[in-house]
Amino acid sequence: MTDLTNLTVAQIRDGHRAGDFSAVEVAEAFSANVAGAKALNAFIVETPEHALGAAKAADADRAAGTLKPLSGVPIGMKDLFATNGVQTTAASHILEGFVPRYESTVSAKLWDAGAGMLGKLNLDQFAMGSSNETSYFGNVISPWKRKDGGNAALAPGGSSGGSSTAIAARLCPAATGTDTGGSIRQPAAFTGISGIKPTYGRCSRWGIVAFASSLDQAGPMARDVRDCAIMLQNMAGFDPKDATSLNLPVPDWEAALSSDLKGKKVGIPKEYRLEGIDPDIDAMWDAGIAMLKDAGAEVVEISLPHTKYALPAYYIIAPAEASSNLARYDGVRYGLRDLPTGAGLQDMYAATRADGFGPEVKRRIMIGTYVLSAGFYDAYYTQAQKVRTLIARDFDAAFGVCDVILAPTAPSAAFGLGEKMADPLAMYLNDVFAVPASLAGLPAMSVPAALNREGLPLGLQIIGKAFDEQGVLNAGLAIEERAGFTARAEKWW
Repeated sequence: MTDLTNLTVAQIRDGHRAGDFSAVEVAEAFSANVAGAKALNAFIVETPEHALGAAKAADADRAAGTLKPLSGVPIGMKDLFATNGVQTTAASHILEGFVPRYESTVSAKLWDAGAGMLGKLNLDQFAMGSSNETSYFGNVISPWKRKDGGNAALAPGGSSGGSSTAIAARLCPAATGTDTGGSIRQPAAFTGISGIKPTYGRCSRWGIVAFASSLDQAGPMARDVRDCAIMLQNMAGFDPKDATSLNLPVPDWEAALSSDLKGKKVGIPKEYRLEGIDPDIDAMWDAGIAMLKDAGAEVVEISLPHTKYALPAYYIIAPAEASSNLARYDGVRYGLRDLPTGAGLQDMYAATRADGFGPEVKRRIMIGTYVLSAGFYDAYYTQAQKVRTLIARDFDAAFGVCDVILAPTAPSAAFGLGEKMADPLAMYLNDVFAVPASLAGLPAMSVPAALNREGLPLGLQIIGKAFDEQGVLNAGLAIEERAGFTARAEKWW
């Protein structure tokens, strides 16, 4: 019998509609995989009952001829999305035990489309990190191992490391992620899967625990490009509860998928050719250029001159917004409350936040508070916002001569757990290729393209014009078809 957990979202949807298997069989198969993969620590909360309930409804809908777009498809939910009646922690101690009585807009859309939830996925605490090592509930471990590298555990990327590991290990066919500065794309690249950050505002932020409000954007992660298109169609849409939500129709991205890029121009940013970069990354990038040429595209060199300022600007703007957003966690309304004997209100605030936030979250709050202070606001925050505008203008100019941009997703393959935690700056450099598109609010996608010399996945990134998710998906499909990436982690867990 076919292993149902090897099927993609499209294959599960179509096979269920055809009567090849029941949705209950699919939910039970994935739930069994989740239960048997505790060593990966991908899930904070498991919800097999939610997945089974949706599966029973899907089977009933099939019998009645009233199937929904995601009927029969169980997914993972990053534990940054509020889920009614299910603990939502943002992988933090300060929200441990918090059970919302409301549903995020994105998760509500997915349940309305027929999907079921296998559980809440682990992440970097409050989405702050690039390796999934800052979670209060322990680090997620990638299912991948280095070739001839012994048993050294690898980072699954971050912050959506639970999502990337769960998909790569066949614990779910797809999952939600969030991307503030690369947190969908980088973990997708590290684990050999696909993930797309849509244009800022495509997916509602309502009910998502906030990190940096002008940057946070929900998006799907899945095994391939088609699955990302299917998921995104059922996540996107205008939401009057979110003031930043785009009031635009949701295209049928799946129906319009095409790997024929005749007449399209692909920009190659010269500033992304970094000195000393891993030669495997450069070789993959060159191979990707050849793939898009083979798909009919014309390749042109472009310049994004303010790229070198993107990372420092991001690490001023994002912590500043985090400092403001995380001020709500004070022990008064919800979550953790530390009240030392004889303590006053200010003592409770201090004790709760000291105990409830991890080191990386504290670091970013302190940076953000500093750059927003009266003496430094203009010197740091205002200047960073000006740089952000210049970066957006660079992209506008580039898209005057090309349709999409091709670049690496990350400067390296997955690194070992613990290798970079002692050096925050080295960790932050993992986002060097991902941050510019986030600052400009543009759609960007990572697609697996090769294995490096250690047998680990490498990803290519496609950046598109605002609102042109279709162009990004089509270029991703062209790479997917030509790269023929079928490698998967060998089960050890």
